[in-house]
Amino acid sequence: MKGAILSINPYAQIVDITHDIPPQDIQAGAFNLLASYTAFPSGTIHVAVVDPGVGSQRKPLLIECGGQFFVGPDNGIFSWICEREEKARAVHLENEKFFRHPVSPTFNGRDIFAPVAAALSNGVAVQEFGDLVSDYVRLESLAVKTRAEGQREARIIHIDRFGNCVTSLTRDHVSDASFKGAKLSLNGRDVLSFRHFFAEPVDPQNELFCLFGSAGFLEIAAQNSSAASILEARRGQPVLLALDRGN
Repeated sequence: MKGAILSINPYAQIVDITHDIPPQDIQAGAFNLLASYTAFPSGTIHVAVVDPGVGSQRKPLLIECGGQFFVGPDNGIFSWICEREEKARAVHLENEKFFRHPVSPTFNGRDIFAPVAAALSNGVAVQEFGDLVSDYVRLESLAVKTRAEGQREARIIHIDRFGNCVTSLTRDHVSDASFKGAKLSLNGRDVLSFRHFFAEPVDPQNELFCLFGSAGFLEIAAQNSSAASILEARRGQPVLLALDRGN
């Protein structure tokens, strides 16, 4: 893929975000993009190839969103970014003159996505690649539900390699000031300890604690251990947040 890009634009600056996405794990790819895209400058072109549907009828897409561009399969991998940014323009990649030929049905990353990204970096206008579409695939929303009793219902959206459980809760739902008296519940376990960093010397008797991770989401962690293993947690499981209304 890098060779395909450099063959079209030898001056392209290529930055690797990660090559450690589990095979076929679209949600893991979507989370890693969501966690990293804002660190890049306006006009950055992101190429994402987590593509279990390669060679099928799924569309190849170019999405312009948040002042950046995203090139990859229509399987929801960009949908959380589109949800956050709210305004997005999506193009179905149909103009084959920008593809590498012959197009392999098993490697669209090299033959479609990388060449399109390179052409885009050379100044080709977005509309040259195909027609606008509005019916692209979206993953389940990151929106948090409010329950009648005032609880917030979120879910585990990612588990990293350390076993930290990333929830869909953000500072819009719970702030540092409201940590006191708050309770997070998952799999019948209550997490009552809230920290600002992993090694913070507070509540040593509590094995599990919560903190805001670098992606801006509230995480459940265990110091020098795996919270996911302790909780037998899986991605997609519900998480309940209860705040002490007296604080």
